[in-house]
Amino acid sequence: EIAQTYESKNIPVIAGGFHATLLPEEVLEFVRTVVVGDAEDTWPRILDDLLNDTLQERYFSTMPPMCDTVPDRSLFKRQRYLPILPVQFGRGCPHQCDFCSIHAVYDSSLRQRNLDDLCRELAPIRGKHILLTDDNLLHNKKMAENLFIELKNIGLRWSCQISINAIADKNFIAHMAESGCTSVTIGFESLNTGNLRQMNKNVNQHHFNYSEAIHACNEVGIMVYGTFVFGYDHDTKESFNETLDFALAHNLFLANFNPLTPFPGTRLYDRLMAENRMIYKGWWLKDDVRYGQAVFHPRGMTADELEEGCFRIRTEFNTHRNTALRFIRNKTNRKSTYNSVVFLSSNRASRKEIRRKQGKIATWTEG
Repeated sequence: EIAQTYESKNIPVIAGGFHATLLPEEVLEFVRTVVVGDAEDTWPRILDDLLNDTLQERYFSTMPPMCDTVPDRSLFKRQRYLPILPVQFGRGCPHQCDFCSIHAVYDSSLRQRNLDDLCRELAPIRGKHILLTDDNLLHNKKMAENLFIELKNIGLRWSCQISINAIADKNFIAHMAESGCTSVTIGFESLNTGNLRQMNKNVNQHHFNYSEAIHACNEVGIMVYGTFVFGYDHDTKESFNETLDFALAHNLFLANFNPLTPFPGTRLYDRLMAENRMIYKGWWLKDDVRYGQAVFHPRGMTADELEEGCFRIRTEFNTHRNTALRFIRNKTNRKSTYNSVVFLSSNRASRKEIRRKQGKIATWTEG
C-alpha cells in the first residue's frame, strides 16, 4: 500500500531485504526497483543511476566482504526506541536448517566485518547495552575471542544469538561472561530428536543435552533465552506441556514457543507445498493471517490445535506467578541489580506483547 501510494505520484520506490531477495518478481508488482542481496555494494550504484535517470529494474549484490561499514545512527536521535542497540558483526550461518530463511538467502556463505570497523561503531555508544544480531556470532571462535577482548575494553554489556555447540567449551563461555555478555538466545527448537533430524538441526543432535548447556551458561552468570518451534511431524498435543515443563524447570530468562512458519525459498516450504499441506499458498500476502497463526496442516494435530497450543504455553510461561518463580529459583536471573532489572523489564514486555500481538486477545478484550 505504501509503495503503490508513492508510485501513483510517480515517486520511484526501491525495495530490498529478504522478501525482495527471495521473491523479486512478486515485489516488482508493487515497486519500481528491487535489490537482490545486500545493500553495501548496490546502494551507491542505485543512487548514481537515480541521479542520471537510468534507474534499473533489478540490482544484484555480489555479497562483497563486509568492510568499511559503520552505520550512521544520527537518524535515530530523539526517537523513542528501547535502550538496546542492534549491532551486526557478521552475516550467515554454517548450519542448514530446513526452515531457515537465512540459509535461503546466504546459502553457506559466512562473512564478518573488520574488527576495527566494529570498534569505531561501538566507541560512541560506550556504556549502553547492545544486541549482536548475527545469526550465529560464534562460528569463528578466534574472531569471537578477539571480539570479546574489544567488548571488555570498551565496557559494554551485550546479548547475542548462539548455537548450542559453542557452549561445549566452558572456557569460551566464561570469556563471553567476562566481556560483558548478560544473556544468549539459543534455538533449542524441539525436545524430540526425530524433529531435529527432520529440520536438519544437526548441531542440536550432536549437543542434545540441553540441561547441561543451560547450566553452563548460568554457571558463569549468563541468562538463557530459549526458543522452540512446534509443528514438525513428530510433535503431538502432548509436546506443548512437555516443552513448557522443561522451560519452567530450567527457569529460563525468556522463552518463545512458535508455530512452525514455512518461509518461501526454504526447503520446508517446498516440501509442504509438494505434500499439499499449505493452508495458504502465499500466506504472507493474506490480510487475515495473524501473528501466531498456523499456515499449514501439521501431521500430529490440527492447525487450530497447533495455534492454540503455542498461544497457551506462551501465556502460561509468562504468568506473574511463573515469572516470579523463574526469577527466584534461578540465581543467575537475579545475579546483579542489572540482571534483575533486565529480567523483570523483559518479562513484562514479553507478557504485554503476547496480549498485543495475538489476534484472539484483541478480539476478547474488545468484547
